[in-house]
Amino acid sequence: MDAVPKAACAPSREAIPWHSLDWAKCSRNVKRLQARIVKATAAGRWGKVKALQWLLTHSLSGKALAVNRVTENKGKDTPGVDGETWSTPEAKADAMQSLRRRGYQPQPLRRVYIPKANGKQRPLGIPTLTDRAMQALHLLALDPVSETTADRNSYGFRKARSAHDALEQCFTALGKPSKSAQWVLDADIKGCFDNIDHDWMLAHIPMDTQVLRKWLKAGYVERATLFPTEVGTPQGGIISPTLANMVLDGLEHRLADRIRQRKTTNGKVVYNPKINLIRYADDFVVTGDSPETLAKAKEVVVEFLTERGLGLSPEKTRIVPLSEGFNFLGQNVRLYGDKVLIKPAKEALAKVYDKIRGIVRRHKSAEQRDLIRALNPVIRGWVNYHRHAVSSVAFSKLDHLVWKLLWQWAKRRHRGKSRTWIRRRYWRTQGTRTWTFATTVLIDGKPRTLSLVYATDTPIRRHVKVRAEVNPYAPQWEEYLMERHIEQGANSLHGRKRLLRLWLTQDGLCSDCGEPITRETGWAVHHAQRRVDGGSERYSNLRLLHPNCHRKHHAKEAGPLPGPRKRADAKA
Repeated sequence: MDAVPKAACAPSREAIPWHSLDWAKCSRNVKRLQARIVKATAAGRWGKVKALQWLLTHSLSGKALAVNRVTENKGKDTPGVDGETWSTPEAKADAMQSLRRRGYQPQPLRRVYIPKANGKQRPLGIPTLTDRAMQALHLLALDPVSETTADRNSYGFRKARSAHDALEQCFTALGKPSKSAQWVLDADIKGCFDNIDHDWMLAHIPMDTQVLRKWLKAGYVERATLFPTEVGTPQGGIISPTLANMVLDGLEHRLADRIRQRKTTNGKVVYNPKINLIRYADDFVVTGDSPETLAKAKEVVVEFLTERGLGLSPEKTRIVPLSEGFNFLGQNVRLYGDKVLIKPAKEALAKVYDKIRGIVRRHKSAEQRDLIRALNPVIRGWVNYHRHAVSSVAFSKLDHLVWKLLWQWAKRRHRGKSRTWIRRRYWRTQGTRTWTFATTVLIDGKPRTLSLVYATDTPIRRHVKVRAEVNPYAPQWEEYLMERHIEQGANSLHGRKRLLRLWLTQDGLCSDCGEPITRETGWAVHHAQRRVDGGSERYSNLRLLHPNCHRKHHAKEAGPLPGPRKRADAKA
């Protein structure tokens, strides 16, 4: 049922070389079981679901993918309370063998704090790598169930969905002032991850309850002191966002049953299309035709959350008219006359400006090229997030603010020089832009121009919302999701022409294993002929791989990988 290559099918007590695993086949095996879990969940066959989950969590393919996930993400070098990391192929292979349900006992989490936007501190629990891998393994079996039973308009921490989908749904629900709702309940759950009731989760989350109970009761260590956990699921765990989503799923149906459909005195059902829920993790909005309707909706929400040990945050929950507007996921949604516009929130612009100003201050004595390389990822990331909104004014303002910071930076370095000299020293004319902050750098011995990213150079494009019924684990959606993967990947790599062209020629797939390359998986650029052997930087000599596939290829010194092909829609 879970057939894998000979090395991956070896008895669990045998050592399996990490780089001998066939990652493409491991992925296919896991996907096949996940598709069966989706089918059983949709049919309500929960006994079958449990049996398939047991198969997946005990399969070597699932264990290999779980270890690979926790050793390839950004937190791979962040240890838990045991101080261990898995940086070698031998350590990863041993870790894969150690993932067993029998005798498993999770260790306490290492508690750290990160700053929140409102100045408060957010507690973060860091599990050990072993516990992270176990969570990733069980998430492979739980996520197909979560996606099948999830609310249609829930967008946070879900595959194939994003914040842009949630914002586009806001426009869909509010974009026609003559027909759409004019009032909004802007709500936020107080301490969602920290207050979820354990008993409710153990009774309603369809997974191995013995393992789930151990995670929930593991406790955390802060300043060398062990503290118990009686409620909540820790932020920082791989499976925590999915658990929180499953706790909140059902709110859309509750509102539909209690508010959206009403029975009149004669027993007729009245349909009220102005009640809509749009949720991203624990941040959500409910639309309505009047404050009174939303007050009733708020009572339903409070009742729903109380059952799960949760409550609304008073300072972040309010009922507002659409003409006043509200902030949601870093953007502002507001009615202007007869049009609903979604723009970058003022707070979002102020936040990115503060970050840029901090970078410039830390680079007072740095070379121009180092400052540009530090600024570009920040500017590009912020712009790419907001490029689907009505952002032209915000982009122009950001460019102006950045110019002022850079002008002050340049004047400070050359107090005795004239403005004309400073302008010629640091700014150039490129295309139609006469003030381009740029310098010359050497790449492979050849001079190249390194320029600052400008927000106004990014075109504004409307985001196409994902279809509400999409399930990333159901085979019938594979072609649709692959098309979106190509389109969204091209948009996310905007401004990185070399990488974008290479990614498009490979259809967004790894040259080694054939699986999709995404921001979550990461990537590595491989040279078919090594540079030390005379290999060039031409596209014909480059391949895009997963980082793990790249290391595997060099470890085994395998044959040549398939080269990039010509693609009609590949943009240079």
